[in-house]
Amino acid sequence: MNGFDGARLGWAWDLLEEAVRRGDIPGAVAIVGRRGLPDVGPVAVGRAAVQPEPRPMTADTVFDLASLTKVVGTAMACWACIERGRLRLDDQVAALLPGFATAGVRVRHLLTHTSGLPAWRDLRAAGRDPAERLAAALREPAVQPPGRAVVYSDLGFIALGALLEAVAGVPLPELARREVFAPLGMGETCWLPPAAWLPRIAATEWSAEVGGWVWGSVHDENARALGGVAGHAGLFATAADVARLGRALLEGGRGVLSPRTVAVMSANATADLNEDRTLGWQARGRGGNSAGDLMSKSAFGHTGFTGTCLWVDPGLGLHAVLLTNRVHLGREATAAAILRLRARFHNAIVAAMQG
Repeated sequence: MNGFDGARLGWAWDLLEEAVRRGDIPGAVAIVGRRGLPDVGPVAVGRAAVQPEPRPMTADTVFDLASLTKVVGTAMACWACIERGRLRLDDQVAALLPGFATAGVRVRHLLTHTSGLPAWRDLRAAGRDPAERLAAALREPAVQPPGRAVVYSDLGFIALGALLEAVAGVPLPELARREVFAPLGMGETCWLPPAAWLPRIAATEWSAEVGGWVWGSVHDENARALGGVAGHAGLFATAADVARLGRALLEGGRGVLSPRTVAVMSANATADLNEDRTLGWQARGRGGNSAGDLMSKSAFGHTGFTGTCLWVDPGLGLHAVLLTNRVHLGREATAAAILRLRARFHNAIVAAMQG
């Protein structure tokens, strides 16, 4: 079956069905593929919403990608700017981004989460409107010198998104659409999804701030405070669109980046620090992450808080997309379960590979 043993691949789908039955996730859509062969999927299980009214999960369900935004949108757009000569990895962010307060931070530090910026700050009370809140985020002081340690930072990618807008002269959604989404045919990937998509969008969490279920608007509170568009979160997409990016990267960046760029982007850039990161992505590295136990050391990927995941393994010639809306059942109640599910799912996928 397109490079997989069908029976063994069924183990992966069984894991998703089992997770739905246990209440670990309301539903999921998954796609897997091998280099040079057609993808398998989308495979949809469970429900896109349980409350306020049950809705079935379908192959074309649109998901809030959460932090997959960092790689699918922002990092990819950043590398497109590097290829076009608009940016260098060693450019000083403060020299190019008005209002950025931390000296010594370079583009590579933002991509690898080694900027020294704190992981998070609640921006909702940082200003009266998105512009004031963004300005406050850019003024946030570092908590340690850049390059010293990996501290996964939403603030760093908020700054990176703003930097890309400054150097490209267009809003981040337009830049990402022009450089990444349109060339790959990702026509169902965007920030601020149109109202016509609402029946296909998976619901996320109940929010007292919103006064109901978050459905069709971004789940991340800071992205919401910034108007729904940010470098760290806010993208919505189907599994098929995310798989288009995964396959392009597996094939050396076909349609968007050069093979050399993909090689540099996907190499472990923090092997001597506390966590394995590439220039934008998480590296398989020392293990213990959502890639599972069987992917090769060359694998790179990312996850999103809402329950989303993309991994690309050039060594094995494999890409895998697993999108869920696990926060719909409660962010705390499903936190441990989604960590185990991702790793076990990827183990089953790799074990099913043939040839």
